[in-house]
Amino acid sequence: MVGSATTRLIVLRGNSAAGKSAVAAEVRARYGRGIALVGQDNLRRVVLRERDTPEGANIGLIDTVARYALDHHYHVVVEGILYAAHYGSMLEALRRDHRGRTHHFYLDVSFDETLRRHTTKPQAAEYGEAEMRDWYRPLDLLPGGVETVVAESSALADTVDRVLREAGLAPPTDAAPGPRLSPQESGSSI
Repeated sequence: MVGSATTRLIVLRGNSAAGKSAVAAEVRARYGRGIALVGQDNLRRVVLRERDTPEGANIGLIDTVARYALDHHYHVVVEGILYAAHYGSMLEALRRDHRGRTHHFYLDVSFDETLRRHTTKPQAAEYGEAEMRDWYRPLDLLPGGVETVVAESSALADTVDRVLREAGLAPPTDAAPGPRLSPQESGSSI
């Protein structure tokens, strides 16, 4: 078992340029301290410099980092393309083992919209339409109906509101902004 009854695990999946990283960053910005971001791209591409394969080392690393953060009283947002065929078993085990609430969201964006959004990203010069088409998987949902599908028409602010609300992380309307963990709990006085 991992985490506690009060920790939240949020999984954001979808195709490249679906908005996963933007949603994750805004969830953290709005909530404040106490949320760990576990980004597939960072762990796979930056830390390990590995290709996305069914037996990739990043799968276990994502799992380990998420579990470590949950066990240290952080809410966790895992975000990435996270193909169901490659990452589904790991995500299922993480959901099953988590003592708190787990929420899965799939950002469903058409291929045409994926290409349009890709042109606005810094990585647009690194890869183009051919690679995007090869990576694209329409509605690559996890088995068991565990994911909430978010349509491409959902604005960033609306998607973030929904994620925070459904995960139970939205502060009450009269709450003061700021950290949710004390400095002792977060390990920092800053």
